[in-house]
Amino acid sequence: MNLLLDKQRESESEEIIWELREIAEMRTCTACSGHRLKPESLAVRIGGYSIADLCDMPVEELLRFLEGYEFSDSDIRIAGDGLNEIRERLRFLAEVGLGYLNLNRAAPTLSGGEAQRIRLASQLGRALSGVLYILDEPSIGLHQRDNAMLLDSLRRLRDQGNTIIVVEHDEETIRSADYVVDFGPGPGHSGGEIVAVGSVNDLCKSERSITGRFLSGKEEIPVPTRRPLKPGLLIEGACHNNLKDISVEIPAGAFTCVTGVSGSGKSSLVIDIIQKYLSRHFYGSDEEPGKVRSITGIERFDKVVAIDQSPIGRIPRSNPATYTKVFDYIRKLYAELPESLMRGYKQGHFSFNVPGGRCEACEGNGAKRLDMDFLSDVWVVCDSCGGTRYCSDTLEVRYRGKTIAECLDMSTDEALEHFAKVPKLKRLLKVMSDIGLGYLKLGQPASTLSAGEAQRVKLARELARPATERTLYILDEPTVGLHMSDVVLLLRLLQKLVDRGSTVICIEHKMDLLKSADYLIDLGPEGGDAGGTLVAAGTPEEVAMCTRSYTGRILAERLRQSSRGLRKDIDRLAKEVIKRRLADDRVTAR
Repeated sequence: MNLLLDKQRESESEEIIWELREIAEMRTCTACSGHRLKPESLAVRIGGYSIADLCDMPVEELLRFLEGYEFSDSDIRIAGDGLNEIRERLRFLAEVGLGYLNLNRAAPTLSGGEAQRIRLASQLGRALSGVLYILDEPSIGLHQRDNAMLLDSLRRLRDQGNTIIVVEHDEETIRSADYVVDFGPGPGHSGGEIVAVGSVNDLCKSERSITGRFLSGKEEIPVPTRRPLKPGLLIEGACHNNLKDISVEIPAGAFTCVTGVSGSGKSSLVIDIIQKYLSRHFYGSDEEPGKVRSITGIERFDKVVAIDQSPIGRIPRSNPATYTKVFDYIRKLYAELPESLMRGYKQGHFSFNVPGGRCEACEGNGAKRLDMDFLSDVWVVCDSCGGTRYCSDTLEVRYRGKTIAECLDMSTDEALEHFAKVPKLKRLLKVMSDIGLGYLKLGQPASTLSAGEAQRVKLARELARPATERTLYILDEPTVGLHMSDVVLLLRLLQKLVDRGSTVICIEHKMDLLKSADYLIDLGPEGGDAGGTLVAAGTPEEVAMCTRSYTGRILAERLRQSSRGLRKDIDRLAKEVIKRRLADDRVTAR
């Protein structure tokens, strides 16, 4: 075992590291009970708490303790400056919506948004000026209430004399900006232009800005007709992490969203309990589900499919084509061409993962890694294949004038047109295009995909499979990294899944998705120990009537806006009908 652990620590191959992680299991140390410190260190206490106890507290609870505890004069003389610094840093963490985290939380378990906000909190404490800050979607994983706290923190940084550049899709963040640069008009090769700059009003006036159309209300995600709710999965006595013995039901054949402020217990309920419990039931998974008294109604489903934000591959060769099995069909097609049959080429000859048709100089990577000793390794394009990954003999086989390397360099939309006469390929590529990935190159390395793109690639793979009426889909914030127009496409596909009989559960904060759900489960009311209770459950309209629900308050306003938009559409259509009838009357009179 020690030999394997040493191999994992010393290996430079990411593939070997992850393979070894799969056969290793993390367990709590029996000597320190997970506290990491010797008994002598834990014997030092403040108000009866050891340093491990304080680090186990949520940030907000720890801040209350340190602000309320009466230190002696000698203690203040010794640790006064340090205490002030600790309190100030804890306040900054609470201000950016991380009051539910404890200080000993393992870094790998943090979401991208949480890690980014921790770095932001550290910058707030430095009180620097003249600094250029660049943030990539800081609103990821944030409830709208927490997002307001984040925006207040960004304004403080700005008012200190700093410049802040934020890459963001969130409507509230865009409206709060002093200056907006909108790229487009489309994604991928159809984008790359600046379509509008200036204030939010300038964006709204721009005819080319898709963002402006949504901000101005010209484009809107309408509220759909709610489906009738049927008995589904009943979870009783959920006590995992901060969940406080709650019971909820997931309706079968419906679109359900689980929401709540950060740290309210959403992942504990959906991922740790529902997903792991059903994975063990259907597939015999070894993962231990969270503590729950009982789960009934499983017989109403035949499988569970979890679609999260983890990468679709951890090695450079992984790409959308290999993950969705598109490449399997492409290789089969090339192996059946007359030129391949004449040369005796099989499917494996067109794979860059095995010897045969690939470039052996770079082993199918298309690039070579140069060891720079003390500096980071550098990848350079292979001088033998020019980055195509294949040997010259393989590249002599063409389908409609294109080599297999050129196929990997195509975007999904280009490939859809190129393989229009191959039914199985066309079906898979059409699903990817419909979900808003038409701009993605088939051979694009998986490591370059965003979390939102990776999740949509997984969703495309599931949608392309034969439909079943009893599948339970679990998605963790599927709108991450999506523009408002992309959310429209995502919603269309999720609704399509439900229409064919499946059940969809989403952990989500975005109001456009929440207002489109059939059923909402709102947890809270706060994060950490102050959360974990069922605040409201029901249709979006029913949750919007709950005054103690932060989600309900914001959702109520969003539903009112949609209603106004619906009335405007009805008025516009009525005017068009009247004009048409008047025109018909004039023609008849003549």
